[in-house]
Amino acid sequence: MRVLLAVDGSACSEAAVQAVIDRFRPGDADVKVIHAVEWMREMPLCFQYASGSTAGHDVAKSRNKSFDRARDLVECVAAELEFKGFHPSVSTPDADPRHAIVDAAREWPADVIVIGSHGRRGIDRLLLGSVAESVVRHAPCSVDVVRMPVTPAAREAIQSRHAAHR
Repeated sequence: MRVLLAVDGSACSEAAVQAVIDRFRPGDADVKVIHAVEWMREMPLCFQYASGSTAGHDVAKSRNKSFDRARDLVECVAAELEFKGFHPSVSTPDADPRHAIVDAAREWPADVIVIGSHGRRGIDRLLLGSVAESVVRHAPCSVDVVRMPVTPAAREAIQSRHAAHR
């Protein structure tokens, strides 16, 4: 089984990591951890309008920091999976997560995508969109959308693990 695990560093994404650990056996699953980097969105607004001799350097430095954070994230998740006996690979494409996850699932090819859901509703969902919803609509394979646990103890455990990873 080929499992594409999409992470974003949130507690919801940590719940998805835990779901992979709980639902799949290391010997039966190849796991690829992916975090799409939208470095232009992460770039400080002042750099977007920068000019002068250091502007290019500042933009490149901001981009590199975005990719460094992404690599740290996927490597941290990969280390957690390795500790549990998996042999994961990692990917940090430069793309919108909605497209990057679906494209990676198609190209690898994945049997299932595991992704966390923030559970946004109403105006937040309308304005911010839902990566999970877009992935479900366009994925070439099954998608397991993992929500935060409903029990306070389980939610607290995941949130404390998430805080430890930061």
